[in-house]
Amino acid sequence: MSIGILGTKLGMTQIFDKESGIAIPVTVVQVGPCPVTQVKTKETDGYNAIQVGYLPVKEKALSKPELGHLKKSETDPVRHLREYRLNDAPTQQLGDAIQADIFQVGDLVDVAGKTMGRGFAGYQKRHNFKRGNMTHGSKNHRLPGSTGAGTTPGRVYPGKRMAGQYGASQVTIRRLTVVRVDTEQNLLLIKGALPGKPGALLNITPANIVGRT
Repeated sequence: MSIGILGTKLGMTQIFDKESGIAIPVTVVQVGPCPVTQVKTKETDGYNAIQVGYLPVKEKALSKPELGHLKKSETDPVRHLREYRLNDAPTQQLGDAIQADIFQVGDLVDVAGKTMGRGFAGYQKRHNFKRGNMTHGSKNHRLPGSTGAGTTPGRVYPGKRMAGQYGASQVTIRRLTVVRVDTEQNLLLIKGALPGKPGALLNITPANIVGRT
């Protein structure tokens, strides 16, 4: 396994392929630098992993245990911590910075984040149901219709698609292509759309490798 990096979604744009002239839709992500806040090995913790931090904050935003944990690595207060498991013993040291240069153009990555929340949504918006007839006599324009199976079983089966909370769920978009890497500004341009609104936290890892908290 390989390490990943945390970043902030900035928004979408498009770039043009110099050879073909085709416009490529990309999402711009501000990544890192992510300082290494903890190093775990099989001898000390039973498995190999590194923990990284992201997004500097003021000390008052963290609890004393969190500040004590970061003090061991002499890391400034950070909002987010994420752990990446490794197959081999980690080569990183406490305080090392993980930056955009861990990726190259053409790499495939998995991007995890929280989707945009849409609140309490109905059947049509949440599940793409069709509406009823819009004629004068119809009294079922946006209603769900039958939800149960009558006396037997006399209840609604679990998992029935109904109205409810839509969005604001953790998802992973897999096997996206890194189109451009800006090491000076720590920017990644990733082909396609990514979860969340601009400003959302994203976890970017090599394809098929998912970081753990």
